[in-house]
Amino acid sequence: MRRSGSDTERALVAARAGTPAGSTQTSPRWIESPEDATSQIVLAFDDNRLASLLFGHYGQNLALIERRLEIVAEQRGNHVTLEGPREACEQARHVLETLYARLKKGGELIPGDVEGVLREAAAQGFLFEFDPATKKQSFDEIQLRRRPVRARTAAQDAYIRALKRQTLVFGVGPAGTGKTWLAVAYAVHLLERRVVDRLILSRPAVEAGERLGFLPGDMKEKVDPYLRPIYDALHDLMDRSFVERAMTSGEIEIAPLAFMRGRTLANACVILDEAQNTTSMQMKMFLTRLGENSHMIITGDPSQIDLPPGQTSGLAEAVSLLGNVEGVEVCHFHAADVVRHELVGRIVAAYDAKAASARSGEPGAPPR
Repeated sequence: MRRSGSDTERALVAARAGTPAGSTQTSPRWIESPEDATSQIVLAFDDNRLASLLFGHYGQNLALIERRLEIVAEQRGNHVTLEGPREACEQARHVLETLYARLKKGGELIPGDVEGVLREAAAQGFLFEFDPATKKQSFDEIQLRRRPVRARTAAQDAYIRALKRQTLVFGVGPAGTGKTWLAVAYAVHLLERRVVDRLILSRPAVEAGERLGFLPGDMKEKVDPYLRPIYDALHDLMDRSFVERAMTSGEIEIAPLAFMRGRTLANACVILDEAQNTTSMQMKMFLTRLGENSHMIITGDPSQIDLPPGQTSGLAEAVSLLGNVEGVEVCHFHAADVVRHELVGRIVAAYDAKAASARSGEPGAPPR
C-alpha cells in the first residue's frame, strides 16, 4: 500500500557510483518508511522516445520487472515510480538504467533482454554492498559484426567463459537454455576474426519419435529438416547473404554426424548438437575428429533421448568419462536458466519434478 506525507517518511537524494552516463536526467528520489521497510524511487529519463521503448508496448517491460522483483512500477510520461522493498527497488533501478543506456547507444530491446538484465542484477545482489573483488560487474558477451550476444543467466555466463577458455566444451541441459545458440554465436565469432578457417555444424539424424519414412529429394534435402535449428541460428546471427556465400565456399559446412567418420577437422570450430542422441561409438568417433587449432562444442539434453530402448547415450557417457580431463569443461543448465517464454521454464521444472519423484518412488506434484 502506498504511503505519503507521513512523519516517518523522509526524502533523500541517492548518491550513486557507477550509474550509466546520461541514463537519467536527475538522481532518483528515495522515500522510505522504516516501519515496514518499504521504499520508493522516482526515475526520470531524458528522452521520451527511448523511455517509451524502455517501458515497452503497453508497459510490458515494466510489468515483467514488477512480476520478477515483486514491486509496483507506475509510469507517467518519461517518469517511473518504483515502490517495494529497498533492495528490489534498487535492482529495478539498475535494470532500467542499464537497458536505457543500451537504447541510447542505438541497441534494440526485446523482452529477453529485460529478463537477462533482471537475472544479472539478481546475480550481483544488493548493489549498495557490491564488491567488485568478489562479483562480476556484468555477464560476459560474444562480439559479432551484426550485434553483441550477451549472456542472460549465470549459467550462460559460465558457458561463454568456458568457450573462451577451453578447447572442448559440453553444454548439457534442458531445451530453451541457449546452449546451441551461444555455441553457434561463438563459432561465428571465431570465423569472423579468422581464428578458424571454417565452421562445421553437425547433428545425429535421429527420428524424434515419429516414423518419417524415406524423404524425397537429394541428400541435402533429406537431411536439412534435421539441421534446420542450426540454419535458424546462423541466419539470426549473420547476414543471410554471407551465410549462403560461406556455405557455397565451404567455410560453413552443415552435415549429419554420419558424414564425420574418417575426417580430421583442423583449423575449425566444430559443433555437435542434440548429442544425447549419439551412441557411445558415434560420440567416440566424433571426439577423435579433433584436429590442430580446432575447437569443439557439444550440446545436448539428457532428458530428451530418442535412441532405441537399452541404447547408451554417448553424451552421458562422455560427460562422465571426460569431466575431469584437462582442456575439457562441462557446463550444466537447469530449468531456471530457460530463456525462451517464461512458461517453458515452468514446463521443464514440472517434467523434472516428475522424473525426480519417479526415481525416488514417491508421487510428485508439478511445481507452481
